[in-house]
Amino acid sequence: MMKILLTFFLSISLLNICRSNGINGIHSHTSTQTKTGFNGQTSIPKSTTPLLHSHDISYRPTDSIRVEKMLAAARRFSRPPVSWLLHFGYQFIGTPYVGGTLDRAEKERLVVNLRELDCTTFVEQALALARCAQRGDTSFHSFCDQLCYIRYIGGKVEYTKRQHYFTTWINDNQKEQIVKDIQSPTPPFTAIQTIRVDYMTTHTSSYKMLYAHPEWLAGIRNLEQDINGLRYRYIPKALLANQKLIRTAIRDGDIIIIILTNKRGLDTSHIGLAVWRNGNLHMLNASSIHKKVIDEPMTLYQYMQRHPSQIGIRICRMN
Repeated sequence: MMKILLTFFLSISLLNICRSNGINGIHSHTSTQTKTGFNGQTSIPKSTTPLLHSHDISYRPTDSIRVEKMLAAARRFSRPPVSWLLHFGYQFIGTPYVGGTLDRAEKERLVVNLRELDCTTFVEQALALARCAQRGDTSFHSFCDQLCYIRYIGGKVEYTKRQHYFTTWINDNQKEQIVKDIQSPTPPFTAIQTIRVDYMTTHTSSYKMLYAHPEWLAGIRNLEQDINGLRYRYIPKALLANQKLIRTAIRDGDIIIIILTNKRGLDTSHIGLAVWRNGNLHMLNASSIHKKVIDEPMTLYQYMQRHPSQIGIRICRMN
């Protein structure tokens, strides 16, 4: 009888070890560790209930290995950089631009793909790395936890909870205290954007997963209705020529959201990270023009002058 009991408890122990180590290279969101980062902040998990299971995450072993290597290297810094977000953004220089990487599967999953980036997945994954580094976290599952909350409303991995419109992205990430939306009543924030979006519900054939699942359409329509009519301050692009003025409002590593007008039904056209170089504002971004992640050689003002549809920028900042 004693032998049977010992065998039973040994089996349970091994099962728990397998779960904690993440079978098949997948780490579930079960950590209750607390760590102290450079700024003295303690990272406290949002929940002790697993948010992610192995079937919820799509990644390659090279992605998880690279994430943990970058975070381990950051952990060894004697002092934090001016911007963790910009630091990790630069790690992706030269990475190929590839759109649609979140929509390859039939089922919604948390996609971790550091090998192919578009402008949004570039910012999201750099931000998840920055959040981990800020807190001293070095594990892949901590990175997935951060990315989950950055990309999805309430951290729920569902197509209708993904923040397809960047206005939703800003609002939810501010609610989660991940970023701060800069809405100053003083210059250079002199213009106001009124949100009017319906592009996804009127162009469903342009969205592979949505087209295959018409039952999701109501959820996407709700996302659109939640932000329609909201008004936000932004910097008109003419003021970007005044580098002295915008220097007071924009910092290295701020997230730049470019607003467009001529494509009806959308709120933004492109995003990237602010880089100050030789007194001029530039943008680090995953560029569809250059087909890779690039520190744009043109100033942001010059860049936007080449795109007549772009009328200005919004700014949000990592907390």
